[in-house]
Amino acid sequence: MQTIYQINADELDENLLDSIKAQFKHKEIEIVVFERDETAYLLRSPANREYLLRTIQDVKENRNIIVPNQEQFQ
Repeated sequence: MQTIYQINADELDENLLDSIKAQFKHKEIEIVVFERDETAYLLRSPANREYLLRTIQDVKENRNIIVPNQEQFQ
């Protein structure tokens, strides 16, 4: 059995450990921790990938830039 938990490190607590213990009671488990790469997730979809890469190129070439009215942020 395999379970994937996606959680912010700041949210790790005793409840998570209790949940894992209950789910895998009396079993030997392996815990692997890695930092999620949001960019890889966003680039997985071909349409999303094309849009993001095109947008990055627009920024590099200073084209199609929308600057909101800054007064609304003051």
